[in-house]
Parts: sequence; C-alpha cells; structure tokens
Amino acid sequence: MKNLLYTLLFTATFYSYAQEVNLELLNNSFTSPVDIQNAGDDRLFIVEQAGIIKILNPDGTINPEPFLNITSLISSGGERGLLGLAFHPDFINNGYFFVNYTDTAGDTQVARYTAIDYNTADPNTAVLIIDANQPYSNHNGGCIQFGADGFLYIGLGDGGSGGDPGNRSQNLQTLLGKILRIDIDNTNGANNYDIPSDNPFVGDSNALDEIWAYGVRNPWRFSFDSESDELWIADVGQGDIEEINRVAPDAAGQNYGWRCYEGSQTYNTSGCPDPSELTFPVAEYTHSVGYSVTGGYVYHGNEYSDIQDLYFFADLNGLIGTVDNDNNLVFYGNYGGAWVSFGEDANGELYIADISGSIYKVKGGEIFDTQSFSESQVSVTPNPTSNNVRISIDRYLISKIDIIDLKGAIVFSEKNLFLSEKNISLELMKSGVYIIKITSDNGHSVFKKLIIN
Repeated sequence: MKNLLYTLLFTATFYSYAQEVNLELLNNSFTSPVDIQNAGDDRLFIVEQAGIIKILNPDGTINPEPFLNITSLISSGGERGLLGLAFHPDFINNGYFFVNYTDTAGDTQVARYTAIDYNTADPNTAVLIIDANQPYSNHNGGCIQFGADGFLYIGLGDGGSGGDPGNRSQNLQTLLGKILRIDIDNTNGANNYDIPSDNPFVGDSNALDEIWAYGVRNPWRFSFDSESDELWIADVGQGDIEEINRVAPDAAGQNYGWRCYEGSQTYNTSGCPDPSELTFPVAEYTHSVGYSVTGGYVYHGNEYSDIQDLYFFADLNGLIGTVDNDNNLVFYGNYGGAWVSFGEDANGELYIADISGSIYKVKGGEIFDTQSFSESQVSVTPNPTSNNVRISIDRYLISKIDIIDLKGAIVFSEKNLFLSEKNISLELMKSGVYIIKITSDNGHSVFKKLIIN
C-alpha cells in the first residue's frame, strides 16, 4: 500500500522551538468518510456519509464486507447522511452501538444497533432512541459520544439556513442548537431512554429535560478528554468566526451564545441575555485563516512526547491546529485535506479523515524512546506534587533531566549528573502539567508526565 508522509514544521511567537506534526496515509479508498471510532481493540470503524460503516485493520486493509449498511434509511449529501457513531461502554458484552443519521425525510434519528459477531452488525436490530425534525438541510450536527458518566451526549445544530432564523439555539423548548444528555441503559416508559436526574433543566416546565447545554450553531464534532473528562466542543461559524469551547465536567446548563454571539463577537443580540450569562469560547479564529472547524481530541497516546495533552482541531480549508492546557491556539499550517473528523484508537493515538476518501494517522515529531530502557525503570515521586520531586532510575545512571511545559519551553534543565536519583525543587514553578525528559548515561530517553499542584 502506498504510504504518504506530509511533514510541516511550525514556528510561532507562542513557542520557543519548531514543532513537528506528520500525517501518514493509512488508506485512501473510502467514500466520503465522516467519522472514525474504535470499539476497544486495534481496529478502526470508518463511517461513510452514504450509510455504511467499514472496518479498517491495523495493516491498512479494509474488511471486504461492511460492518453495517443502512443506506436505504439515509438521505445523504451536503450536510446530511450517516454522521456519527458511538460504541456502548459495555460493547464487548452487549454488542450495542449507536448511530446518528438524517433519515429519508431529512430529519435526525439516533438509533441503537447490535453487533452479531466480531465483524458484522445486524441492520434489523434497530431501536430508535431519539429524533428531531430538521427544518433545513444544513446544520444537523451529528456527533454522539459517551461521557465518563456512561450517558450518551448528542450534538444538534440550530436547524439550518443561516443566522438561526427560528432562534432555535436560544429556545429551551426545542432540541435544536443543543447538546443533549440521555440515559440509554434505562427507559422512562414513553421513550427508549431515560433522563439523568442531574440534567440541568429537569423539572423546568420551560425547558426540555434532555438538554445539557444550548446556544450552539453546529457542533459538528465534540469529544471528552480521556483524562480530565473535560468536554471540548468545536462549533462551526456563521460568517467569520470558528470557535472552540472547553467545558468542565460539572458545567451543566451552559449557554454558548449563538445566535446572540458568533464566538466572542456580537451577531444578533435582539432579545438576548446579558453577556455575563453566556459562556464564551476558549479559542477562536477568523475565516481569513480557515472555515468549518472540525473538533478532535486531546492527545494522550503513548507514541509521541511533543504533542502530549494538546487538543487537536482542523477544518475544511486544510488547516490543522491545537489548543494547549493554557488555551493557547497554535496553527500548524495547511495540510491540503478537507478535514471532517478525527478519531482515537484504543491506545489514544489520533487519526484524521479527509472527505475525499483518505484516513491518516496523526504523528508528532518526537517519539517516546522505549528501546533502551522502559518507563517502568524510572520513578517520579510524588506525582502529583507541589514542592519537590524525586527522580530515580534502575540499572542506569541519570545523565540529564529536562522539565518541559506544554508550550514546549524547557523550564528546568540539568546535565552531566550521572546519578541514580535526583531531587528537584519545584517551588518556583507554576501549577500545571509538564513533561519530564530523563536521559540515561547511554544517551536514550524516556518521558514522564508531571503534575504540579
């Protein structure tokens, strides 16, 4: 199989060095791929817009038979189609997975299906979960994700057209322009789901119980940080602003401002709440840079040290960028694809889909070195810590220690140590997440995450 490697070095005033991000082609024979998911093993499940889910194997081959084919149920094209996939947290035992699609009438349907074996799902096992009428063909959202709480989160756009003419995003009596949160393991009698008791509008006669957040325009892709449980929502802009929202796990009932604001800029504030009642994005950029943002994931993989803990995003203009733990937005440049989705594998490695049919692996520039000695031979204690940290190593000597912040700046460095252990004072360092690079006396390195409280 042909392998392509796009490499781009990025420099900006945020950073003190050039950072490297690579894309490695895995397969370019899909038809309009729009989502990438894993089921807890080494395979990737690729969602094609027309209504087919295919299995991509680790060697880059595609299973000859699709995992699921529901093309007869789908209206596809433009912003319609089979748009989202989420595997039940207990998929390995119950075989359940969920899809989000626009039906033949153009309306949103979220349904549950059941896998019958390792490679195949039964299209006759559909259980309809929730639906929403779509007044226009665009802004359907489509993302579905399970949170760490076990509940299913569903993204719905504002219903389409332009400028939210029905003021749906601010209207708590419609599902459109919202992030929903439902319990799919229980039913309430009337529906094939229940309402979590801590949803923010439960018992409010002026709001729908399913709503978790509102004021979004088209949250095409959102994700949960697998370590912090923070919710990252990339919301597609209207005329000029693409926005990224970062949400604490307990931040329920947030109003993200659309149609009153596009990002942090006013759009149509007629009848809108005071800005103090709104939640504004942590990062945004204008259409002079790119358009139609695609949200990704926070990287917590085991292969690349230099992109640890960075949130990745992209857009239809070819742009790829990140947001770090301090909410600094960094652009890596134009990689040439029309990027519509990211995905994670079971190990936290990242992948990205080009609507033209290609799936790539996202790779950093600095690889964790495990050839000479393993992370298990290095001890960093206490961790988390506040005042000091002790670093020790088995069967080797420590030659050099670097502590690197998430902007890539080296905030501590000491070399020519040749010690089996080293104590470091951290009293002058700010709270946050850092990477410790420990270099042994034979010149090889391992990396450890350090949390300073």
